[in-house]
Amino acid sequence: MFLLDTCSLLWLSLDQTQLSRNAFSAIEGEKAGLFKNNKDLFGNDLFVSAISAFEIAIKFHKGSLVLPLVPRQWFKRVVELHGLTVLPVDYGIYINSVELPKIHLDPADRIIIATALEYNLKIITPDKHIRQYEVVKTIW
Repeated sequence: MFLLDTCSLLWLSLDQTQLSRNAFSAIEGEKAGLFKNNKDLFGNDLFVSAISAFEIAIKFHKGSLVLPLVPRQWFKRVVELHGLTVLPVDYGIYINSVELPKIHLDPADRIIIATALEYNLKIITPDKHIRQYEVVKTIW
């Protein structure tokens, strides 16, 4: 089961050529059900954190990200199109994100890491700082 970081979500939707071969294979394998796990409570093995919607909306409204739709519509459509499950961020994830080692200072990425730990997910990410955390498994 995999959690897409925000960058991977954007590339999955807007430019799949930016995904590494490993990342693309993992995503496609999950979509095809190749890695099905009977313990999956969500009926799906591809996840995205709600914090990614926040990050995308910020980038869009700052003008640093162009999307074909406004963020709310775009995010909903991408989630449906790719069969993703959006994981909420609760107080436990927020607290755990602050307690992580100070390898990565971006709060949203720390929340993604804490979400992966909470749900025992591997993170699909090109982010070298996220990949330095030994407490979480990553794919790239």
